[in-house]
Amino acid sequence: MTIQHIDDHIPSFDDAAHEREWLAQENAMRRERLQLDPAGDDARSRRYRLLARALREPLPDALPADFARQMTARVAASPARRAASGTRFEFTLMLLLAIALAVAAVAVTAMYGDAWLPSFATILPTPHAPATRWLLALAGCLGASWLLGQWQRHVHGPTA
Repeated sequence: MTIQHIDDHIPSFDDAAHEREWLAQENAMRRERLQLDPAGDDARSRRYRLLARALREPLPDALPADFARQMTARVAASPARRAASGTRFEFTLMLLLAIALAVAAVAVTAMYGDAWLPSFATILPTPHAPATRWLLALAGCLGASWLLGQWQRHVHGPTA
């Protein structure tokens, strides 16, 4: 059965299968728009007519009046304990990965450190260089700032 272009002047497709599919969709939409009897339609045309009918329906304008209550009920019903156990599992996996990476770094340093550690020693400043004192001053300032922040959290609580 060949479906012909009825009222539209659409050029043919490159692929005959695509053209047949498009024409079936258009024919079903036209039959739905004209409200013709669907008794003679095949299953594919009935599905396209159902789709055309659904697309003609207006979208809801706003959220339901009790949307906040519904969302609160859903959130309250979801088990928080399951989420906490999932977080605990992820934290355990992350900790195991960090430990594995640390062990691998120590092993690589122990095996190959003699070859590349002397190169880093030449980059570092000598103990009596002025840069060493500035680096120590920077480390001291960072450490004092961190300790002060910890003390303020302890005194004023975590919200400070």
